[in-house]
Amino acid sequence: MANHSQLGFQDASSPIMEELVEFHDHALMVALAICSLVLYLLMLMLLEKLSSYTVDAQEVELIWTILPAIVLILLALPSLQILYMMDEIDEPDLTLKAIGHQWYWTYEYTDFKDLSFDSYMLPTNDLPLGHFRLLEADHRVVVPMESPIRIIVTADDVLHSWAVPSLGVKTDAIPGRLNQTSFITTRPGVFYGQCSEICGANHSFMPIVIESTPLNHFEAWSSTLSS
Repeated sequence: MANHSQLGFQDASSPIMEELVEFHDHALMVALAICSLVLYLLMLMLLEKLSSYTVDAQEVELIWTILPAIVLILLALPSLQILYMMDEIDEPDLTLKAIGHQWYWTYEYTDFKDLSFDSYMLPTNDLPLGHFRLLEADHRVVVPMESPIRIIVTADDVLHSWAVPSLGVKTDAIPGRLNQTSFITTRPGVFYGQCSEICGANHSFMPIVIESTPLNHFEAWSSTLSS
């Protein structure tokens, strides 16, 4: 959950999000090195007298042609690795289907015979003490901890987007089309997200609440709803 005046990302709660945070820090260090070098060269050109070495130097031109290519490779390789990791879905333990509506979500646990529910935002007047306004839902999505979860996302009316920042998940919900992604929660807890595609007047009132629990708690919860 994000805090007031927070400058960085939310705490990573999935392996993919951990990789994204590390890549973000890596890219920032590369950008810092580039800015420092450019600032140093600007100050050098302003303070030093011009000479034939700075005006005409083939070696320098060769360096500033090759160096950007190396920097791009250093950024591209880890980025491509993360992209492939995000698209990889290998033998999920649970498949969840999320359907976007105006303006609520419907969830179906396809591995169970009859386990589905609608998830609406809790009104402020009904919000329990200590819960987050505009982020709490009347039905949470409960998933087992440390288990690969595949989520299939679609929409019933207009474009939506199913996004949970702390899990590193963001998938567009398109009517007539099925998109899929996966995640693994590395710790128990409650993770909040929202629809990230402008979908109408109540776009801001489509929260997503993921509750990660141990496997035995998830089995007890699912058996209670299925019965």
